[in-house]
Amino acid sequence: MVYSDSHLKLFALNSNPGLAEKISQFTGVPLGKLSSKQFSDGEIMINMEESVRSQDVFIVQSTSCPVNDHLWELLIMIDACKRASANTINVVIPYFGYARQDRTATSREPITAKLVADMIVKAGADRLLTLDIHAVQVQGFFDIPVDNLFTVPLFADYYRKSGLYGDDVIVVAPKNSGIKRARSLAEYLESAIAIVDYEDDDTNRENGYVIGNVEGKKVILIDDILNTGNTFANAAQVVREAGASEIYAVASHGLFTTNAAEALEKADIKEILVTDSVVTEHRKPLNVKYLSAAEYLASAILRIHEGRPVSPLFEHEKPQD
Repeated sequence: MVYSDSHLKLFALNSNPGLAEKISQFTGVPLGKLSSKQFSDGEIMINMEESVRSQDVFIVQSTSCPVNDHLWELLIMIDACKRASANTINVVIPYFGYARQDRTATSREPITAKLVADMIVKAGADRLLTLDIHAVQVQGFFDIPVDNLFTVPLFADYYRKSGLYGDDVIVVAPKNSGIKRARSLAEYLESAIAIVDYEDDDTNRENGYVIGNVEGKKVILIDDILNTGNTFANAAQVVREAGASEIYAVASHGLFTTNAAEALEKADIKEILVTDSVVTEHRKPLNVKYLSAAEYLASAILRIHEGRPVSPLFEHEKPQD
């Protein structure tokens, strides 16, 4: 399929070229030609090898590890498009780094998510498209439109096709801050929810307990960011001790930093499901499975470019069997 509107340009930077290529296939828009390199001192240089004058430009770049290199590459690309007279500059950030720094939790802490938002807007971006941003209030840090796509419908469709739904399945938030996400997936799967909590807000396995009944149930642990793997590993231990029959885990973004693979392989988790929003150089656990968000993002890109509403992609209608 080739998209007929020649006023849409799609570019991939270096964080996730594989996902960008899939988006290109689903939109029918070939990836634009550019070169991006670093000088010996770390400076980034970008050269677009085709015109973007009066075009609607979409730039695909997750701000994942190495976070600062990818962030600066994105900012420089935005500036290049602005100086090349692009009509609109739309940044597609499947994984938005720094979103966890969304408030001042202790004295003299920065709100880095706001700083990053300001930098992106100041560089010249006209719109942001992202995937399951960690803190939804970060959308308010931007003075441009922000479309935050939720991953729950993708995961729900996968689990229903796998037969994991109904009364014998229970969706579990591995920490009390994830109740809303767990409830959303449970509605799709027509299942109950439970919560793993810890005494004194401590995440040691020894004092964890389940709020809800998981005995004899197939448990699906859900979170948005899978970083060190400890949250899932601890929660898996707690629900197993509470009588869970099988344990699955799902997260929007698989960072898999430090020793995550080792922690998760020791945990009693049958399968870990993540999207392809992040490419990691760290070793991944053997039981991980990737679910591509490319078609989802491609649909949003075409809707934005054509001036159609993106809201239908947010609607949480339960799939029909």
